Amino acid sequence: MQQNKNNYAPLIWAAALMALTILLGGCDRGQGQQAKPPVPEVAAVALQPQQVELTTELPGRTSPYLVAEIRPQVNGIIQKRLFKEGSDVKAGQLLYQIDPAPFQVAYDSAKASLGKAQANLPSIRLRAERHRELLVDKAVSKQDYDDAAAAMEQARSEIAYWQAAVAGARINLGYTRVTAPISGRIGKSSVTDGALVTAYQPTFLATIQQLDPIYVDVTQSSAELLRLKRNLETGRLTANGANGKKVRILLEDGTPYPLEGALQFRDITVDSTTGSFTLRIVVPNPKHLLLPGMFVRAVVQEGIAAQALLIPQQGVSRTPKGEPIALVVDEAGKVQQRVLTLNRAIGDQWLVSSGLSPGERVIVEGMMKVRPGAAVKVIPWNSPKAGEEAPNTKRAAAESN
Repeated sequence: MQQNKNNYAPLIWAAALMALTILLGGCDRGQGQQAKPPVPEVAAVALQPQQVELTTELPGRTSPYLVAEIRPQVNGIIQKRLFKEGSDVKAGQLLYQIDPAPFQVAYDSAKASLGKAQANLPSIRLRAERHRELLVDKAVSKQDYDDAAAAMEQARSEIAYWQAAVAGARINLGYTRVTAPISGRIGKSSVTDGALVTAYQPTFLATIQQLDPIYVDVTQSSAELLRLKRNLETGRLTANGANGKKVRILLEDGTPYPLEGALQFRDITVDSTTGSFTLRIVVPNPKHLLLPGMFVRAVVQEGIAAQALLIPQQGVSRTPKGEPIALVVDEAGKVQQRVLTLNRAIGDQWLVSSGLSPGERVIVEGMMKVRPGAAVKVIPWNSPKAGEEAPNTKRAAAESN
């Protein structure tokens, strides 16, 4: 029995030695992996200059294209209101009828007086002509001829006076018919039938507003205007020609208005209290969707940036001081940090004014696991479509599951 145990001893020692060798080999491999960690992968995008149309979004309000405040031009009693409040009216349409009776009497009286003066003129003119003939023969005195000539001139002046009186009475009679001076939509009436009105009273009877087209008045700071002019002069921006006058309108709820407007003019005076000036935009409004006084936003074109550099917003972070920075991969495959100057956000990208150059590779994903000076492996970055998650987000979610 003791002999069998001695025979198994070499086998046991050999098995133990083999197990120890395998264990030591595994430890060596583990130590080797910890000493040389794998190069981290980052997703980067190579910057390429591109042409970008720069716009600015400005607040504004709508105002009617034309406004007419209806006021009476003669004194009288309103006999009838002849329009429906809130309806569309045409230029020349009768709105109110003022009692015409006293004005008709004044017109008829002036017309009758004119007829009387015209009837007296022939006899007075003949008398003056006879006195002129008799004066040659000295059959009448010079005084009698002067009196006859003066009477003829007086008769002519009286005719001219009554002609003017007839014209004035006709005008006042016409003013009893209060008509619409412009086409548009009329508001509520401030008077009813039987109301007494006076000529050119401060309270208007109704208001007509032309809504198609309609104005949109927006404000812009004078500092922004100076910046825009400076960029155009230095060549950083170029004017967009006729298209530069096109303006897109956003409604109060943020939805785009279906029709484009046109920039009509920029005001020449800056408001001393706000430091801003007004831009007036003409917008078609055939369906009267825009009403006076509505708050809207206008997307006004500034110009074209021919060599713009855009980077995804997720590729920009901030220092404790708030400075925007980005990480780039140089030609040696190492990470470098750049301090940026950002112009504005365009969609989900930043427009970079300075800090980056065309062709540089900006890290978009994997920034948290690298530091400046570290070597990295760059993989192409696939921009996610709207409504989709970024590739790294999907990968992280799969690994967590």
